[in-house]
Amino acid sequence: MARDLKLSNARIILEDQILNGSIVVQDGVIFDIIEGNIPNAEDFEGDFLLPGLVELHTDHLETHYAPRPGVRWNMVSAIQSHDAQISSAGITTVFDCLRMGAEEDQMGFETGEMKELADVLTQCQNEGRLRSEHFIHLRCEVSAANVMEHFEQFDDDPLVKLASLMDHAPGQRQFQTLEQYAIIFKAKRGMSDHEFDSFVRKRQQSSQRYSPGHRDRIAGICHDRGISLASHDDATIAHVEEAIGYGISLAEFPTSMNAAKASHEAGLSVLMGAPNVVRGGSHTGNIAARDLARAGVLDVLSSDYIPFSLIHAPFVLSDELNNVSLPDAIAMVTAIPARSVDLHDRGRIKTGLRADLVRVQRYKGVPIVRSVWREGVRVT
Repeated sequence: MARDLKLSNARIILEDQILNGSIVVQDGVIFDIIEGNIPNAEDFEGDFLLPGLVELHTDHLETHYAPRPGVRWNMVSAIQSHDAQISSAGITTVFDCLRMGAEEDQMGFETGEMKELADVLTQCQNEGRLRSEHFIHLRCEVSAANVMEHFEQFDDDPLVKLASLMDHAPGQRQFQTLEQYAIIFKAKRGMSDHEFDSFVRKRQQSSQRYSPGHRDRIAGICHDRGISLASHDDATIAHVEEAIGYGISLAEFPTSMNAAKASHEAGLSVLMGAPNVVRGGSHTGNIAARDLARAGVLDVLSSDYIPFSLIHAPFVLSDELNNVSLPDAIAMVTAIPARSVDLHDRGRIKTGLRADLVRVQRYKGVPIVRSVWREGVRVT
């Protein structure tokens, strides 16, 4: 397919400014950026032209594959459905999260199930079925006894480019208080006080037994294979120091201002949920992403559980915070996440980089994605 095109009369979001101009793409690469309009080009009619969005943490592939408890959907169909939703949100590069490890009384996946889904994802990508480019993010529940059994199945998978070290045991990190944990688990599962107390003790014992060793092993393997590492739900300075010691480059969802500031100052990219921005706060009662942006310590946004939030949130930030310009906010979903995982060929509108591009119209606040190009080919 032809990958040469001209786009004109656009508000082009560059790294440090918004340029009223045009771009020329040749062979899927940005060849020229021109101030003003050019002839024989697609007329943007003043719409925004953004780099393709880079998504580092979305759980949506799992939800398309397992849409209800006990239900498993056709894998190819699930992947294509997920891909269509991602692409329509302007995301041209996505890191699909796959869960590694689960307690025996939690809803999880059988050993080999996530690897099979990853293999089918590779097949779909090789067959040209997908609009966005997909990589894999392994979400490693280090407190689970079987996390290594799941993780080691991906030893030879070239799509694995990111792994996060997670521990969702109660009383720390995401669930610093048992009140937070009870809201999600006790009421949802209809537990009695005695059942909940037993549930909490078991989770805490598993964390103490397994988490340190599993963190060490997974971090070591990732460093040997050149896989980027992320911490998860850091709440304290000690958590951040631990992350620095593991050579982590991405701090996902810090739960306190102190942890976010320490991570940012140490050179880690601080990632927060775009739904947190759009909603105005965390659904679990932790730190608000807008507060981190206001303090200048928010680097990356992730759609997490609402894919369209990734294109919506940057406009919210630039509208509501004086210290965040639209180019600054767009960089949180393009240039900075790309750089955080060593993808240096995308994430910016710059000559010589991939022509991953998004046409966005702003109408009454919520943006509208009009067109998406991946390497110069229109995919949406």
